[in-house]
Amino acid sequence: MRNLYQSFGILLLCLFWGGCTQVPEKKDRLYIVTTTGILADAVKNIVKDSAYVQTIMGAGVDPHVYKASQGDLEKFLQADLIIYGGLHLEGKLTEVLNKLGRTRPVLGVGDELPKALVRTDSSFATAVDPHIWFDIKIWAEVVDLIAKKIISLDKKHANFYKANASSYIETLLLLDKEVKNMISAIPVHKRVMITAHDAFNYFGSAYNIEVMGLQGISTTAEFGLRDVSKLVTFILERQINAIFLETSVSDRAIKAVIAGVNEKGGKLLIGGNLFSDAMGASGTPEGTYIGMVKHNVNTIVKALK
Repeated sequence: MRNLYQSFGILLLCLFWGGCTQVPEKKDRLYIVTTTGILADAVKNIVKDSAYVQTIMGAGVDPHVYKASQGDLEKFLQADLIIYGGLHLEGKLTEVLNKLGRTRPVLGVGDELPKALVRTDSSFATAVDPHIWFDIKIWAEVVDLIAKKIISLDKKHANFYKANASSYIETLLLLDKEVKNMISAIPVHKRVMITAHDAFNYFGSAYNIEVMGLQGISTTAEFGLRDVSKLVTFILERQINAIFLETSVSDRAIKAVIAGVNEKGGKLLIGGNLFSDAMGASGTPEGTYIGMVKHNVNTIVKALK
């Protein structure tokens, strides 16, 4: 806590002397800062060009282990609204975000969802699964939450924000139907996707596909030889021939599983790279939420079908 106060003191000096890092000149527009690019994409679909939107985590960044830089903290202090995933997604940032929420508008979207929508997992320290964006219907609820929060801060543009949010939510619900149709093309007995950590449980539940991860919900969890051995046995028994990498997670765990299967006479291939905790690079199709989802589903269907 002492270090946190010291950080804020340094930031105040930075602001006094003109700023240590550049942030947008706000003028008459809201300045919204999000933790992840996935959240920033949702905000941009609501505000369009009517607000400045910045994210502190770029493509390929793992939010479970991310530590705020001095520049990130300055952005937080200058923001009109801070939006984060909540449900302990940003593990190392949680304390800072909670403290900021005492003095300025802060929205932890997962924490505001009805509890019935949030998956629990007693094997994880916080007992909740933060990867809510993988159920598109739940993400539509998140978009609605964000829109309402933004409107509460900028009532002048309320109708504009409502219309944009409504249009985007409609697009998301159509995407949800499209994903269900695509996954249904995979034979039921082949609907098993294995990744480094359990980021896809919402996806599996929503789209009727069995998912498994080696590390549990958070990438901070360690895996051991027993975990690898158990997963290798499962893969051989179920005759699974593809396993998936994640763009924001080390491939060390997956390589250990592949080696274990091959040593026992099996043949396990990499089915492709999936976006889990972060989207693709800005300016690419995968750099948007919808593009990310479509990339993942196409990759899964191609590997498992």
